[in-house]
Amino acid sequence: MRLSRRSFLSLIAAVAPLPSASWATATSIPPNSTDMEQAYLYLLGRALVLRQEHSDRNTEGFAYNQIKYNPLGSADFVNPNFDVAYLEAWFAVDDRSPVLLTVPEIKGRYYTAQILDEWGEVIANINERTFPSQPFGRYALVAPGWRGDVPAGAARIELHSRKAKLLGRVELKGDPEGAITLQKAFQVTALGNPVIVPPPFVPAFGNKDLIGVEIFDDIDARINSAFDVCPMAAQLQQQARAVAAHAASSPQSRAAMDKLLREHVIPRFIEYAFTKSAPYRNHWVGGGKTGNYGDDYLLRTVVNYAGIWANTDDEVIYFVATRDADENPLNGANNYVIHFPADKLPQSVVDAYWSVILVGVPDYRVVPNDLKRYNFNSYSDLKKEADGSLKIAIGPAPVAGVAQSNWLPAPKDKPFSLTFRTYVPKEEVKTGGWAPPPVTKL
Repeated sequence: MRLSRRSFLSLIAAVAPLPSASWATATSIPPNSTDMEQAYLYLLGRALVLRQEHSDRNTEGFAYNQIKYNPLGSADFVNPNFDVAYLEAWFAVDDRSPVLLTVPEIKGRYYTAQILDEWGEVIANINERTFPSQPFGRYALVAPGWRGDVPAGAARIELHSRKAKLLGRVELKGDPEGAITLQKAFQVTALGNPVIVPPPFVPAFGNKDLIGVEIFDDIDARINSAFDVCPMAAQLQQQARAVAAHAASSPQSRAAMDKLLREHVIPRFIEYAFTKSAPYRNHWVGGGKTGNYGDDYLLRTVVNYAGIWANTDDEVIYFVATRDADENPLNGANNYVIHFPADKLPQSVVDAYWSVILVGVPDYRVVPNDLKRYNFNSYSDLKKEADGSLKIAIGPAPVAGVAQSNWLPAPKDKPFSLTFRTYVPKEEVKTGGWAPPPVTKL
């Protein structure tokens, strides 16, 4: 079972209670290591989204309220999805200027227009499952508390803050040209000229070398830039401000805190993210709740780190493997196989489609290979075994005994990770009755 947030934080020190009102007046009391860790892991969730916004803004041709229609087979973020035609955008609204999103009518293939807030929480999915009364058409995205009228026929969607991220997905389903036509039919129009505030600065950092004590610099700008729907946000933000004040109190305090973060908190967090942050079955971590997190800010931070922009579990359930059946890290020095029994084929547990993708570690982006083969899905030309079972081979070269069509190239002598997606999963996936088979070393 997934460790609770409290269990994880107790790895370093006895868990301190969340801050009471006394923190507001007693900031001279030094925070303990658990206070620092809680504050850091809370803020890291926001810093990861800010990092992505800065990255997106630096791409050629970027503009707010303008859709980027990603070419097939590309997505410049961790754990991308190559089974769909992607489109993405950053919405920006203000008190006078909503944004109008147009979603085309799509039949016979999976699609969704996923809208997320600036902490990585899903605001809405627009599709026939979640918006049955209006699964396509026009949608007016408005600022919090907006009181104006929306265009006739447009459904109103109130954002959590003045920015939001759109990820649109249209299933290829063996018809890439049709998917591209539908992809280009999504449109965004700003109804006015909204005032757009640049995102707060965050220093550059990678997934292996996460941001350290610098996360507490200019803390109010980062916290105040976006409303957090987490029920504990007010408490956590006050605690984070107290920790920030301690870090700024002296060079010695700042150095000690950075040492704690880099030598203990960050390594344990990374280990936790891929082995203990969700149910662990068949050496895959996953099957837990994503997209909307309630008071589980730690899981939200994990998801923003391992695969930003995760969707809700009604849309997709994710499984991640970084270890084999013997609990050794996956590495391209070896060959592996995933063997699905004939009565447990992946297509049998989804109402849409399944996919598995291989990414490098620690960047969690696709690994170049001569075949340009990065994933398999429901529509891949995979050869079954004589008994009806399915084997997927993974390694730096084709694996003896498994059809080459079923070979997923791995980076030679380098670590890697696998992400398995189940789109519109059936109940046995949602309730924990199914997980991918273990990745077995040959």
